[in-house]
Amino acid sequence: MTRRPERAPSRSKPAAANRSERSPGAAKSAGRSKADGQTQGGGRPDSRQPGAGRPKTGDVVSLPRMLSRMGFCSRSEAEAMVINGRVAVNGQIVTATSRRVDPKKDKLAVDGKAVTAAAPCYLMLNKPRGLVTTARDEQGRDTIYNCLGAWAGRHLAPVGRLDQASEGLLLITNDSRLASRLLDPKSHLDKTYHVQIDRIFTAEDCARCEAGLDLEGEWLVAKSVKLLRSGEKNCWLEVVLDEGKNRQIRRLLEALGVQVQRLVRIAFGPLALGELAKGEARELTAGELASLQRALQARDEG
Repeated sequence: MTRRPERAPSRSKPAAANRSERSPGAAKSAGRSKADGQTQGGGRPDSRQPGAGRPKTGDVVSLPRMLSRMGFCSRSEAEAMVINGRVAVNGQIVTATSRRVDPKKDKLAVDGKAVTAAAPCYLMLNKPRGLVTTARDEQGRDTIYNCLGAWAGRHLAPVGRLDQASEGLLLITNDSRLASRLLDPKSHLDKTYHVQIDRIFTAEDCARCEAGLDLEGEWLVAKSVKLLRSGEKNCWLEVVLDEGKNRQIRRLLEALGVQVQRLVRIAFGPLALGELAKGEARELTAGELASLQRALQARDEG
């Protein structure tokens, strides 16, 4: 395991010692949500905003991708429908998944019923620990879709993942364009986590995480790490990532001999978890959606 110091050590001062099982910073997180463009009264997103789920005029793509973009089903489900002869374009059955379609000119139907673009839907879920981030689980485990209530029947997909043992803010949408932009490494938005670990963390430990570690040829690094508070035997950290790798925080800390006890995502770019109850979901407000678009635009221009 080699180290490559690339970042300056964090200079944040530790908060006062206070051992607790509750993730710190919930009140601050709620305040940040209001400061980042939430509309008063919790207005719903404007479906006319750029990036809404409807395909753009003249955007010619493959037939399965178009069905997915329209919010009808996932791309893999669409591919199966096409191959099985269930999809028609302009009244003619198409079985080639490579068929290109234009939303301005072509009319799609599945099983003889016309397909129209679903209204865009943008949700924030406070994911509980123990749920898997998938629509169907082969092992029969509970999934995040158990928490979606009236939204569960719609074709919605999570933006990225939180592993089964992790908790907190998860975005869910049928807007595949926006989801792709949010997950694109070129425009990756910061994600903020509160992490409880099984020992006391020092300033040197924080600096090592910010400098990065080479684990079997894969470079793992945190944008920032700071101590939130300490107890006698454990502590809470705030970790910010500007990239997305599988179990990145857990593997980075494990390389330092540290075990994660809880991991809670509290923010995704300008969006904050706030006071959303565990296991509850809500729609993003128009202000929140606009702040997300502004953040993406700023990253694209930067």
